[in-house]
Amino acid sequence: MAEPGSSTAAAGDGGGRLRNAFGGVLCAFTLLLIGVLAFSIRLFSVIKYESVIHEFDPYFNFRVTQFLSKNGIYEFWNWFDDRTWYPLGRVIGGTVYPGLTLTAGTLWWLLNSLNIPLSVETVCVFTAPIFSANASWATYLLTKEAKGTGAGLMAATILAMVPSYISRSVAGSYDNEAVAIFALIFTFYLYVKTLNTGSLFYATLNALSYFYMVCSWGGYTFIINLIPMHVLLCIVTGRYSSRLYIAFAPLVILGTLLAALVPVVGFNAVMTSEHFASFLVFIILHVVALVYYIKGLLTPRLFKVAMTLVISVGLAVCFAVVAILIALVASSPTKGWSGRSLSLLDPTYASKYIPIIASVSEHQPPTWPSYFMDINVLAFLIPAGIISCFLPLSDASSFMVLYLVTAAYFSGVMVRLMLVLAPAACILSGIALSEAFNVLTRSIKCQLAKLFDDSPAASGDSSAESSSASTASTNSAKNENRSEKTKTIPKEKPSKNRKKEREVAESVPVKHKKEKKLLVLPMEASAMGILLLIVLGGFYVVHCVWAAAEAYSAPSIVLTSRSHDGLHVFDDFREAYAWLSHNTDVDDKVASWWDYGYQTTAMANRTVIVDNNTWNNTHIATVGTAMSSPEKVAWEIFNSLDVKYVLVVFGGLVGYPSDDINKFLWMVRIGGGVFPHIKEPDYLRDGNYRVDAQATPTMLNCLMYKLCYYRFVETDGKGFDRVRGYEIGKKHFKLTHFEEVFTTHHWMVRIYKLKPQKNRVRGKLKKLKSGSKTSSTIAAGRNKNPWQ
Repeated sequence: MAEPGSSTAAAGDGGGRLRNAFGGVLCAFTLLLIGVLAFSIRLFSVIKYESVIHEFDPYFNFRVTQFLSKNGIYEFWNWFDDRTWYPLGRVIGGTVYPGLTLTAGTLWWLLNSLNIPLSVETVCVFTAPIFSANASWATYLLTKEAKGTGAGLMAATILAMVPSYISRSVAGSYDNEAVAIFALIFTFYLYVKTLNTGSLFYATLNALSYFYMVCSWGGYTFIINLIPMHVLLCIVTGRYSSRLYIAFAPLVILGTLLAALVPVVGFNAVMTSEHFASFLVFIILHVVALVYYIKGLLTPRLFKVAMTLVISVGLAVCFAVVAILIALVASSPTKGWSGRSLSLLDPTYASKYIPIIASVSEHQPPTWPSYFMDINVLAFLIPAGIISCFLPLSDASSFMVLYLVTAAYFSGVMVRLMLVLAPAACILSGIALSEAFNVLTRSIKCQLAKLFDDSPAASGDSSAESSSASTASTNSAKNENRSEKTKTIPKEKPSKNRKKEREVAESVPVKHKKEKKLLVLPMEASAMGILLLIVLGGFYVVHCVWAAAEAYSAPSIVLTSRSHDGLHVFDDFREAYAWLSHNTDVDDKVASWWDYGYQTTAMANRTVIVDNNTWNNTHIATVGTAMSSPEKVAWEIFNSLDVKYVLVVFGGLVGYPSDDINKFLWMVRIGGGVFPHIKEPDYLRDGNYRVDAQATPTMLNCLMYKLCYYRFVETDGKGFDRVRGYEIGKKHFKLTHFEEVFTTHHWMVRIYKLKPQKNRVRGKLKKLKSGSKTSSTIAAGRNKNPWQ
């Protein structure tokens, strides 16, 4: 016959299993809702506008994905694109991060294999929202490893809506970051998972996830520097373990070998300074592992002797490696660092030496309002999350803090890297909110228990406790009698042991109760705290929805504005590209500033001189010099490049601020960096950039000024520029070497054609008519086509 105690325990185990099963189902359902939220909040761009690719770089990615889906993977790797960087061209397979393209191409192939006939453009538009849901689930896994399920769910919910991530993952934002942020978070999760379990299986998956990150984005260098920093931190703080070795060593070896397989990375995985930190920490880790191994084999005396030997050899090896690295670094003019990496380490480097990097708006340092716009109330929750990570401090929580600190620094250097800060901010904020809700709800629960704890219940509880105590004493007496029959043990020792055990058992609950009393808050304070957290979360949700619907959903290819007479749509970009596609020859070359190269190639299918890849600074400087030069000199430069059309973007009529006039000083700086005769002070009046009557003659006579303001005075009779806020300086002029062929409806895009040489010298021929007719006849005879 079963004892009552065993049946009660079985019932308790069954209830616990049922509770755990219900909790697992609820957690899975919550994660599903988080994924739906992350996907749906990014669809405002499709709902309000249309299913269209956004920005500039996504158009190149879309064009590459089209080529991949049409021609296959092998043709993609060997694709030489003669439509870009004329006359140089570009090898696409060796100069692009293929992760995004291969991911979208695989999705398109799978959907079509399942008889779901979606176009390549549709798949590209919705790739970013799909992977935002994946990123939310990866955030849950990462935070769960550090602080439990509650914190993981909270962090995943926050990341699904954070504006910083929405800005790069709305529907239509088909850029590398669309899949790279998921790869970043998932790599960190597998690293922390390996730290907690010591599993070689997760270590291998970590290396594969790192490989996917390398394929997707150049920001993979953040991973291969952050993880070594954490490993070194663990070693210095005395937290070395075999789990740490398993988590890091396979990542360095296998991850580096896999990274070298990506054509755009190649031997840079072992030859550039961005990767040297991992190799140095790899050596230090092995030295520490050897020391711990020897310590387990030898006596303390022999261990000291061996330590001296190991340290001496280790220092010698480290010095040798450092010397080799210094030699390799010294041989490079940039000390083995790329220009973008140097601009991160030294925020003034790009503005001094590489203006092409400094000219990109997303490479500028952020302002304080940018933080409140992109992470909002999370900025106030992060400090509480940091404190929670230290209570208690573990390998996983220390990694979260280190991730936040480094990401916060890099986000302060480059506004684009706010995207890297967003997951860390969400994780720390989720931890803070989870801990706060735990304390507040537990406090309310304890206070309610005291409130409903009346005297009859108390007496009943005391009688139950006394009866259970008597039952326990009876059972213990029976067990003692059985032990006396089977074993011969003196009576004094068991009594002393039982007395000590009873003292320990009594002291532990008292201590536990004291600790719980310290965490119990008054009922009113707990209720007020929960209410404030809910209100804070409400403000965050409202801000995120507004950012997703208004701030980050408008595609740059189609612009809108509201006024007293309703909504205005500016579709000038697509109008201009459609004109180029239908009214120019397929082999015609189009010159413009590099911002519009990708769109011109993808939407107009015309050859461009420069584009957004910016791999050849001299070629871009040549275009900048042409735009900064007088009309005749610019014609000669463009004619030498076989250019037939020149495209400029002008916003003076409608008030569009991101036009070429506002970008013009960067053209001057980049051109002057290669061609010294272009000097920025020549375009400034007393250090100020002006296009009004106070502008310098060099500015008023350059090609960019003429192409933008040609016939502009005809619009209002005054030539008032709405962006700059004043009337232009030179209003009435004619073009001698270029002719206007197309201007869009709102004057935002203007296209000019180079005049042929015979038109350019017609004026000189007229002057020669007063000369001898014989010489003109001879000249005409020479110019006559002998084949006619």
